[in-house]
Amino acid sequence: MIIANGNVFGEDSKFRRGNVHISDDMIADINYDNSFCHNGEEIIDADGLYVIPGFVDIHLHGAAGYDFCDGTEKAFQAIIDFELSQGVTSIVPATMTLPKEKLQTIMTELSRFAKKNTSIKGITMEGPFISASKKGAQNEQYICNPDIQFFYELQEAANSLIKQVTIAPEIEGAMEFINEISMECVVSVAHTGADYQTVCAAFQAGADHVTHLYNAMTAFDHRETGVVGAAFDNKNVFVELICDGEHVHPSMVRAAFQMFGADRICMISDSMSAAGMQDGEYLLGGQTVIRKGARAVLSDGTLAGAVTSFYDNFKKAVLEMNIPLENAVTASTLTPARSLKLEQECGVIAIGRKADFILMDKVLNIKHVIKDGNILMQC
Repeated sequence: MIIANGNVFGEDSKFRRGNVHISDDMIADINYDNSFCHNGEEIIDADGLYVIPGFVDIHLHGAAGYDFCDGTEKAFQAIIDFELSQGVTSIVPATMTLPKEKLQTIMTELSRFAKKNTSIKGITMEGPFISASKKGAQNEQYICNPDIQFFYELQEAANSLIKQVTIAPEIEGAMEFINEISMECVVSVAHTGADYQTVCAAFQAGADHVTHLYNAMTAFDHRETGVVGAAFDNKNVFVELICDGEHVHPSMVRAAFQMFGADRICMISDSMSAAGMQDGEYLLGGQTVIRKGARAVLSDGTLAGAVTSFYDNFKKAVLEMNIPLENAVTASTLTPARSLKLEQECGVIAIGRKADFILMDKVLNIKHVIKDGNILMQC
């Protein structure tokens, strides 16, 4: 297959008119001289279209009426089918704060499913090592102090698929946990009331990621800058950002891109089971969530997971929040892949990488989704 005459998003985060040659499930060649040879291969004329890597969502809980914490193959497949329809070709599902036995079951089932599905690149473990004061939509009943042995048991159940674990650095045992586990996977600061100094200490100990920047953490104040200020000052730290317009004000999204740059921002969906569904009641980590419009809350009014898709957030960031297209693409593909050390598997258009693409028109309507060299959607 050849994608011809498209505006190809290169490794330098710039668009250039070119052709991409796909062999089986891999990118075999890329050229920018407006010529190509083929031997009866299928040709997609991408004239006037953007050719970008498939989206990489490293933090999502569910969609299409299902949650990854359901722990079933039916749920996993339904979510992945929905994500692929939205151009998300690589995902790192997120768990919730749940009982140990439930988490072990989820890890086991996800790892089994991942062996036969190339969309799943890992698991994000959100909770239970968080602060009750900033629990957000997590279930306080199952919050606990960091437990290294507990983590290793879950990692064994997951067949080493856990790529990221979240932690509130101010709670007892956090620094020891970070020192140990940061050698195993990415440690992310999350659901925390920690001050600037404590977060900086966590980064020095080995953490290098922030979960959903601004949300469930201390405010970015001019006298105490908290997590945001500490992340800004530690230049090796990546930050996640939800661009649905509900979790973070558009002005703060623009500020984040100015502060951190697209090479440190990982756009995420943080979507829950209500994504892609109508208004109503849904579950998130075993708790009832009420969706109304673009917002989902617990019964007490606490803002819960997002209900818009990664693709919708991407469009909103570019078309409504005025984030430059190149920056939004970088923050939706290469940066999240790099943050979890997955850039050899996804997030970039380069020779020898997986043939995962989205083809979009000038107003960002999806025209084709290609996964592992196969056309999944064509408009």
